[in-house]
Amino acid sequence: MKFIADFHIHSHLSRATSREMNLDNIYKWAQLKGVTVVGTGDFTNPKWFKELSEKLEPAEPGLFVLKPQYRQKIDEEIPESCRALVRFILSVEISSIYKKHEKTRKVHNLIFFPDLRSVSRLNAMLTKVGNLASDGRPILGLDSKELLRMALDASHETYFVPAHVWTPHFSVLGANSGFDSLEECFEELTPLVHTVETGLSSDPPMNWRLSALDKITLISNSDAHSPDRIGREANIFSTELSYFSILDALNNPEKGEFLGTIEFFPEEGKYHFDGHRACGERLSPAETIKQGGMCPKCGKKVTVGVMHRVTELADRPSGFMPDGKPTFKSLIGLTGVISEIKESGVRSQKVQQDYFRLLRLLGNELYILRKCPLASLKNSGLNLLPEAIDKVRKGKVNILSGYDGEYGKVKIFNEKEKNAKQLSLF
Repeated sequence: MKFIADFHIHSHLSRATSREMNLDNIYKWAQLKGVTVVGTGDFTNPKWFKELSEKLEPAEPGLFVLKPQYRQKIDEEIPESCRALVRFILSVEISSIYKKHEKTRKVHNLIFFPDLRSVSRLNAMLTKVGNLASDGRPILGLDSKELLRMALDASHETYFVPAHVWTPHFSVLGANSGFDSLEECFEELTPLVHTVETGLSSDPPMNWRLSALDKITLISNSDAHSPDRIGREANIFSTELSYFSILDALNNPEKGEFLGTIEFFPEEGKYHFDGHRACGERLSPAETIKQGGMCPKCGKKVTVGVMHRVTELADRPSGFMPDGKPTFKSLIGLTGVISEIKESGVRSQKVQQDYFRLLRLLGNELYILRKCPLASLKNSGLNLLPEAIDKVRKGKVNILSGYDGEYGKVKIFNEKEKNAKQLSLF
């Protein structure tokens, strides 16, 4: 079967995460978004592990389903157009802060397991390293290589993925505290790392510039901290619905069962360009080099973004495309599209009303953004919607790049286009 998976999210027990990130709401929003397989996140946290154990039950091999007594009431709230099965995959993101090669490293990694018994074994090991109850995403003074080794000791069926590999502050290839290669980080265990997560600020073409990543599968996930962010980046599969089939598809992309990723436009990510947010300075890599790495306003060091870091490590030109790689599609969230049409904030009442009306009328969000015929969008009640969705699908958007923790600003229409369209419709 063909399905969409978002492996990396967080529970309400993670820092700076919505209280709404409980299993009920994750289950609900996965359907509204069109995501079939969603990560549990945070399985190292004792409270969350207890909730997972109580509310989930095994479904297909290695996947879990919300128990019927919890699903029933939620299902009644889901528009019929969006109702679909949802499966959970046991996942966690762990922050490792440690010293290696005379430098402090800050690396985030994702770990997946097919059963709660393996999770319990890993949790018992990690309890001896640090306080798992302090955060949904625990911070441990543990070498990433040793974390991988411990995950393998807990279960040979574990899957280990370096998270958002280019993020400046907390990633394996990050400019501030990462490494220059996977081999520097994982050493003799590097062959066991088959997949990396590109993160919101990079996309596959940026990663294709590194020949060192040619044998690595690139996945994308939402890293959602609130339910409405689920699926903002995701992965598309055409395989049996099971943990083991998913892993096989990722490990053997030549089989064609991993179809590719749904992406942010990377410029929209909050670390795409360099810059200094406190001074409002956004810099391209060339501008940063010209300024000697310093903010032109205050003279402090700028945060080196993903594009700059990729350029530093790349051994291929921009635009290089290797053969046989899974495809990708960059999208803008539906509330973002409606927000621009209505000229109102994404969380405003009128944008939210239109959002849920479109879901009831047409289907889940990712279907509307990716597959819904433009002719059907003409009956949506939003005159500019077909044109807006068409432009997004074709990548014809304007983005002011994100930098130093500030998301990029996206525009589908310039003022001239929007006025002309509105006049022609009138």
